[in-house]
Amino acid sequence: MELEMNVISFYESDRQPYWLGEIKKSDWRGGAILYKLLSEGAFFDACGAGARVLLLTQGDRLVSFCTYVEKDDIPSDLKPWMGFVYTFPPYRGHRYMQLLFDEVARLAQQEQVSSVYISTGQIGLYEKYGCKFLTKMANQNGDLARIYVKEIPSA
Repeated sequence: MELEMNVISFYESDRQPYWLGEIKKSDWRGGAILYKLLSEGAFFDACGAGARVLLLTQGDRLVSFCTYVEKDDIPSDLKPWMGFVYTFPPYRGHRYMQLLFDEVARLAQQEQVSSVYISTGQIGLYEKYGCKFLTKMANQNGDLARIYVKEIPSA
């Protein structure tokens, strides 16, 4: 019997050290950056006071994670952002990230936000989730990133 998948908020979890250790296991540079921000207590300074880390879990397994934040790696007035989007390799190809997109949409609706932005180098990934390419913008390092927008329907 397979365990149910759940979306939990890192900062509302009573198991933060455990989940932090699971984030650290990601094989992606962005995951290492998120781990560092969380472990050094710098996450809110970097991402905004109301920032959230969302975890898609299956029992004690971390399937995917992302952030829902005011500030991302793009110096811009656009907000909010869905960032640090990652799915662990054994779970890829099943569109489990949709569960995190649904939670981001719910949060955006609560805040009466009509669009959420994503900064990425990926092509063809976010389109599967209804995102539309918007433009290219320079990130904090001066590298061009693709900016996608996800329209959020009214609640």
